[in-house]
Amino acid sequence: MRPLLVDRQLAIEADGLPGQSDLEAWVSQVLNRHPDEHRHELTIRFVDETESRTLNRDYRGKERPTNVLSFPFEGPPGIELPLLGDLVICHPVVIKEALEQDKSPLAHYAHMVIHGTLHLLGHDHIETLDAEDMEALEGEILAVLGIPGPYDADSPAGNEAGRPDHEDERPDA
Repeated sequence: MRPLLVDRQLAIEADGLPGQSDLEAWVSQVLNRHPDEHRHELTIRFVDETESRTLNRDYRGKERPTNVLSFPFEGPPGIELPLLGDLVICHPVVIKEALEQDKSPLAHYAHMVIHGTLHLLGHDHIETLDAEDMEALEGEILAVLGIPGPYDADSPAGNEAGRPDHEDERPDA
């Protein structure tokens, strides 16, 4: 397996942003579930609401900031590079959601990084069965890290009121 390379970019100055070692631990747990994956480089950029809103509008047609956006790398045909893609995470949205869901910001950040990295690997939640598979995988990875699953029935975010809708309405991409 190639060494993991996470490019941590800060486009916002804020307290409580995850450190390099947190990001690497979370992404490593996702990649451990994908042993045949040869791409091990990604960028994780922390942004404010303005940048998140602009990207969400331009790429998803949604005029609001969102917690995480995933941009898989698409290289030219025939050229293999170790790049997975980019995650853009909106700090104010993540903090707001963590408070609403009664969980620590770091636990919510772990979920967003895991969720986004799974998107970079091709997982999605458009169809119900795909969403259930992706949510189960997220829960398994978070459990390894000692973090409660966000969709568990006993989790504040896991009840029907806190459960995100499918792709068209989900705050994440």
